[in-house]
Amino acid sequence: MTDHRHYTNDEINENEAAPDKQEAKEGSLIEKIQQLGQTNVPQMAQDSKIHCLTIIGQIEGHLQLPPQNKTTKYEHVIPQIVAIEQNPNIEGLLIILNTVGGDVEAGLAIAEMLASLSKPSVSIVLGGGHSIGVPIAVASNYSFIAGTATMTIHPVRLTGLVIGVPQTFEYLDKMQDRVINFVTSHSGISEEKFKELMFSKGNLTRDIGTNVVGKDAVEYGLIDEVGGVGQAIKKLNELIEQNGKKDGVLQ
Repeated sequence: MTDHRHYTNDEINENEAAPDKQEAKEGSLIEKIQQLGQTNVPQMAQDSKIHCLTIIGQIEGHLQLPPQNKTTKYEHVIPQIVAIEQNPNIEGLLIILNTVGGDVEAGLAIAEMLASLSKPSVSIVLGGGHSIGVPIAVASNYSFIAGTATMTIHPVRLTGLVIGVPQTFEYLDKMQDRVINFVTSHSGISEEKFKELMFSKGNLTRDIGTNVVGKDAVEYGLIDEVGGVGQAIKKLNELIEQNGKKDGVLQ
């Protein structure tokens, strides 16, 4: 039998586009499986007022790290923070850290931007928040650490070619002071205690410094509370509510 039905141009275009749509859908599915090992990626609710910022791997500075390294690039994070500040739909920021540290100046730049946000922020250290990850962890309005998470506090170090002159030591000393001043001014730890942890000789086997685990970080005043994601989001919602009431009074 001959099909005598007449098709409109729109129907013809739609039929031609159908295979392309199917191919795009399959390609997207394969990409999700390759990257994440799952077909359905959980999404935050469209009306969520909380933005999640992850600081993972090594914090990359002015030099690009090898491709096999997991990195947090400051040129990606800084525009995100600016967008969070400008977006009226975002009312709070959740910062999740699992980092070994990295570039001192890049880490301090991220920490300073987080500390200067007008919106409430809560950080949580999962796994580790080492080295320059410490200032980032304390840059929020309230900080959490998982019970098994650790934070390594040690002196600032240089890698690569180092010129052995007094000026190099002076430069390192001043950079270290910037880190110490930031951490002590944004947490409950005293400068004396932080320096004691930083220059301790007995804790790390082959290095100077201290590895602080969950509860100890809270006892030292470095982190506010031991807790997980649930507690962090609950606290952030409380801070958002308080911020909303404060804005209401000002208006």
